[in-house]
Amino acid sequence: MKQITVVGVGYVGLVTGTCLADLGNRVVCLDINEERIEGLKRGIMPIYEPGLEEMVRRNVKAGRLSFTTSYEEALREAEFVFIAVGTPEGVDGEADLRYVRMAARSIAEVMDHPMIIVNKSTVPVGTGDWVADIIRENQAKPIPFSVVSNPEFLREGSAINDFMYPDRIVLGSLDREAAEKVAQLYLPLRAPIMITDLRTAEMIKYASNAFLATRISFINEIANICEALGADVREVAVGMGYDKRIGPYFLDAGIGYGGSCFPKDVKALAYMATVHGQHPQLLHAVMEINQYQRRKVIFKLRELLGSLKNKVIGLLGLSFKPNTDDMREAPSLSIARMLLSEGAIVRAYDPVAMPNARKLLPDVQLADNPYEMAEGCDALVVVTDWNEFKQLDMERIRDLMRQPVLIDGRNIYDPARMRALGFRYRGIGRGYYTNEQEEAKVVEGALA
Repeated sequence: MKQITVVGVGYVGLVTGTCLADLGNRVVCLDINEERIEGLKRGIMPIYEPGLEEMVRRNVKAGRLSFTTSYEEALREAEFVFIAVGTPEGVDGEADLRYVRMAARSIAEVMDHPMIIVNKSTVPVGTGDWVADIIRENQAKPIPFSVVSNPEFLREGSAINDFMYPDRIVLGSLDREAAEKVAQLYLPLRAPIMITDLRTAEMIKYASNAFLATRISFINEIANICEALGADVREVAVGMGYDKRIGPYFLDAGIGYGGSCFPKDVKALAYMATVHGQHPQLLHAVMEINQYQRRKVIFKLRELLGSLKNKVIGLLGLSFKPNTDDMREAPSLSIARMLLSEGAIVRAYDPVAMPNARKLLPDVQLADNPYEMAEGCDALVVVTDWNEFKQLDMERIRDLMRQPVLIDGRNIYDPARMRALGFRYRGIGRGYYTNEQEEAKVVEGALA
């Protein structure tokens, strides 16, 4: 049984610490937020993640998982210290490393025995060397340590499964022996383990997220072209995905990506490239397309409703993706604010993100269920593709609305069926029928 300390109990830190405990290690999760730690001691989760609460309770009960705000307590017997604090976006798109700096300094000040420091946070290339310098400069007396980069590849909503069944484990260090010791922690997962140098490991994380974001923006660009030419992007994506060189993943057209990773990581990589004399044209295009997809919702609403002033618009979904309450960089935020600036009355419903929405969108009316939200609406916009939205009684929704206008920002509904039900439907890249006369023909054929 290894003794592990995890600094930070956000998505990455809490999932990492809990899963490492579930693998049989003794884990202490540390955070300077006293309210969050006290909540965890009482079994209150600071985040929504399917399966996490039950796993935390099980490992606490077994004595493998504990929580503290004290560095002295957390590091007393630690062999490995994982830094999993936030690295939010800075003023110019760079990663803000203030919390990493605070963690490294605090570790150094109480370190009294050799340990391996593992950077789990997403950090700019070169941070591993910088963390090592901070620790050396702040030690009370020289104590041996090593720094290992171990980037995370967890998706919110499926983070536990991603940890337990990873595609790969990436470790980077200038100390091969230290990296191999960290690798031992992951052997029960039976996943490929890649050991490289610090900077290469840090770059793998950014390059991976930037590539996935690029795929999303690429298919959204294709979706916009499909609308102009009359093709269906969903069928196009299926045809593309059969090619083994391309594959079917991350080819779902919609209103763009959000969350805590893709937006800030693409910006941070572009910033790193720029300050080192490079010109990241593709990364800038990826970000521009992503922002444009959100504006397209407004364009479609104007097309169908004219002026949006005093129109009641309902948003189905607020979190940036299903199975999470995270609204960081969520498309719903910019869409709601654009609607409000146009003079619209905005309503919304989300299965789990309502508490966050109350703080982030105080001018949006929040409903207890989708049907309450739809009543009297001039249009609905599907923002998050929660499964429960696919099972709504759409005839009831139509009858509750003042105008049956539906903007399907995630392409979860069948266009022909929605039009047959009487909706004025617009998806993303579903553009075979582009005017009211052609829509009428579709409805007539579907009802025949």
